[in-house]
Amino acid sequence: MSIFAVICYKSAMKILLSVLILVIFSSCAQREVSIVPYPNNISFKSGVYDVSKSEEVCVVNIDGTALKNISSFAEDIGADIKISDSPSKCDFVFLHNSSLPDEDYLIDVTRSCVRVEASMPRGFNYAIQTLRQMGTKIPCCHIEDSPRFSYRGLHLDEARHFFGKDEVKKYLDIMAYHKLNTLHWHLTDDQGWRIEIKKYPELTRLGSIRKGTCIKRNYNTNDNVPYGEGMWYTQDDIKEIVEYAAMKGIDIIPEIDLPGHMLAALAAYPHLGCFGGPYHVWHRWGVSEDVLCAGNEHVYDFLEDVLTEVCGLFPGKYIHIGGDECPKTSWKSCPKCQAKIKELGLKDDGDHDAEHYLQSYVMNRVESFLKTKGKNVIGWDEILDGSPSKSATVMSWRGEAGGLKAAELGHDVIMTPNSYCYWDYYQSTDVDSEPFAIGGYVPIDLVYSYEPYTDDMHEQERNRILGVQANIWTEYIATPEHLEYMLLPRLAALSEVQWCKPESKDWRRFLGSMDEVCDAYVKMGYNYAEHIFGVRGLVEPDVEKGCARVVLETQGDTPIRYTVDGTDPHIGSLKYNGPLEISSTCILKASAVRKGVLTRPYVQIFSFHKAVGKNITLKHPSESEFASDGGKELLDGIRGPAIHKSKEWCSWKSKSLDAVIDMEDSEPYSRVEIGYISNKPSQIFNPVNLSVYISEDGENWAEVASVSASAEGEFDSDGLKSMSVSFRQENARYIRVKADCLPIVPEWHHYQGRQAWLYIDEVIVE
Repeated sequence: MSIFAVICYKSAMKILLSVLILVIFSSCAQREVSIVPYPNNISFKSGVYDVSKSEEVCVVNIDGTALKNISSFAEDIGADIKISDSPSKCDFVFLHNSSLPDEDYLIDVTRSCVRVEASMPRGFNYAIQTLRQMGTKIPCCHIEDSPRFSYRGLHLDEARHFFGKDEVKKYLDIMAYHKLNTLHWHLTDDQGWRIEIKKYPELTRLGSIRKGTCIKRNYNTNDNVPYGEGMWYTQDDIKEIVEYAAMKGIDIIPEIDLPGHMLAALAAYPHLGCFGGPYHVWHRWGVSEDVLCAGNEHVYDFLEDVLTEVCGLFPGKYIHIGGDECPKTSWKSCPKCQAKIKELGLKDDGDHDAEHYLQSYVMNRVESFLKTKGKNVIGWDEILDGSPSKSATVMSWRGEAGGLKAAELGHDVIMTPNSYCYWDYYQSTDVDSEPFAIGGYVPIDLVYSYEPYTDDMHEQERNRILGVQANIWTEYIATPEHLEYMLLPRLAALSEVQWCKPESKDWRRFLGSMDEVCDAYVKMGYNYAEHIFGVRGLVEPDVEKGCARVVLETQGDTPIRYTVDGTDPHIGSLKYNGPLEISSTCILKASAVRKGVLTRPYVQIFSFHKAVGKNITLKHPSESEFASDGGKELLDGIRGPAIHKSKEWCSWKSKSLDAVIDMEDSEPYSRVEIGYISNKPSQIFNPVNLSVYISEDGENWAEVASVSASAEGEFDSDGLKSMSVSFRQENARYIRVKADCLPIVPEWHHYQGRQAWLYIDEVIVE
């Protein structure tokens, strides 16, 4: 080969290599599209389509709602709408395809054309949302998309706090952005009645107003500030909102909770209660013992009248009738209820008492009436304690067990477990920096991790799971800004649980999309929580090195700065380059540096003591949903945060902490302390005692110290607490630490008689 040929060959190879690199990088760039929920089937081609060059959007065989929404999209991109009889005449075309299911859509993008196909308005709506999120330079691609679940819901409680038409429409807008299709609207409860019923005007005139509101979780306080005047929806308001939702492809399911949670109705019409009142719209949260009288036939007339008007306002097939948290105390002493029990032949059977089955009678009677109106009922999972008909849909909120049981029994199920889907819970363990919340802990990554199916579910049971819903209860959420803060961006994570097949989910890809998604929230005028951009930490004890290994991460390639002296990080602080090894007591703080600004610090307090990293054996495994089986959280040098549902807490229900620690050849010790949390609304109470034993062989024990505590009173404060005992110095190999739980919830609590919880972390040996 000549020198000239060699030079030409090398030049050609360089050009070819450059082209390949350009194609590869171009392809990679195109794959980084920020769409939530992410399409289930998307493939990319080279090039982009420039939306700004589209002068016309053609519509073929489409009318009605779909045409209106497509016209709005065309206006937004500065194009005229054109009704066409042939897609070949257009470079941006929406085409009716009757072969596609209702919610499916197709998008095909080339450099010269965008083609969108669907059969129904929802499909076109979802295609438009996808196009909007892809921006003005749409990467050439082919999308064939459909949702995993047919029910993709979001709940809004307006009984506790009222938000009004404009905010509800904003709520619907953001639901549409995330391709949700159902709003569960909670309109009545003990603290307020928010929907006009023309036959019973006192429901809104009196039942919408409470004389005050309790202060935070202090249920027996009252700020004495009247709340609720004018805070209800007229029937014209309802119709307007329902019509607006329909344009977005969203059904609205109203909830009229019964026979409990009806104190606002009793305040307006006291003859509906067991003893005639007087009743008052409740100023406190929780569960009132004043409920509808199940033995009074006027109650059923009232319910049928109310539900008749409700059915006329909401065209969907479902009405939610609650059925949760209905105390039977008044029924036990009410002559009318007892007469109804006798008439129906209801009896205690060892599993439940007769009053329990009286509630089943109420629910079944209401369900039968609603069937005459062409409606199916949804109830909270408590309805499974009775005998609901197979046509009743069960909404599982007390964890997942109720939904799994309902599916086995042949009920349709909507999964909304509080451990993943209750968004009145905190998003961060740094509660002092958060708006006040009811408690709990549901960060965005936990939401994203939720999987409604279990490995051992049969296909028939899986088919019963209609979908997933998140709930926002508003006892402590009083403003639109706070409501949106609790909603976003957790809704983005939920939307992928609802829409994406498991193989389409990718936390890293999702995390990388959050810059553009949150920018979109800002442009649309929503307030959102910025935790997604902060630092997250994973702490694991390293027994061999006697330290805690800390891995820090944040969104994207954002640099992390940290300190270990308790001061807030700054631009000049140590840069995180890999896992940290913490071997002494300190306060670690870490912040991500975004656009020259540091995020709120991640904070982890390490409290080293003589038992950190030692082997521990629990007699009763922790019942906490998120703790490990072995109880290593109790000896990791980290005190549990002020949120009991974080991964640091071990818990027991009506059992005890009974732990044996192998101290090996440690230094002598003379003090044991346990950290615990009290949260009365969640039925979590103080331990009633603490005892410490020692042993050389792990079999023969000698008690060295103990202390008792009285059961926690109604007015004692909640929060982080500790209990300790001291004793003469010992160096026995084994320590046994016992702390007993309160046996049952005390009488003054509205969940009296239920099993009480004990939450412990950490066990400190000094």
